[in-house]
Amino acid sequence: MDYLGIDLSCAIGTLRNGEFPAKECLLPLISKLLGYFLVAASMTVKLPQIMKIVDNKSVKGLSVVAFELEVIGYTIALAYCLNKKLPFSAFGELAFLLIQALILVACIYYFSQPLSVTTWVKAILYFAIAPSHQLCLLVRLILCFLKLFMLLSI
Repeated sequence: MDYLGIDLSCAIGTLRNGEFPAKECLLPLISKLLGYFLVAASMTVKLPQIMKIVDNKSVKGLSVVAFELEVIGYTIALAYCLNKKLPFSAFGELAFLLIQALILVACIYYFSQPLSVTTWVKAILYFAIAPSHQLCLLVRLILCFLKLFMLLSI
């Protein structure tokens, strides 16, 4: 019985026999369940901040650059996980955190009118590069440079 990538047959089979599941059966199950719990919990992490910004119609005191860097960090991490074909339970929270971070940046841009040309250029570049395979290539290039650096430093 496989549900969301979790093999429940091992645990259910041993429990039916009145035994406690073996470590080889229980640890992957706990790992997957914790991963999905983190994904579910990440769906609302930034909602209070988004709601406060929208209610107050102000972004005074917030650093635009910090939120833009957060979006870039989530994007690179998500691209890495997709490139490595990791299971959704291992990186799903990144997708929801990225969506919320993009909403926060959009709120900051919206309540920081008028926007400079630089801001528009950054936004256009992000949406031109992020969804493409170029980001995956960039991640691979960075990983290659890191491996090379590690080899040269030994």
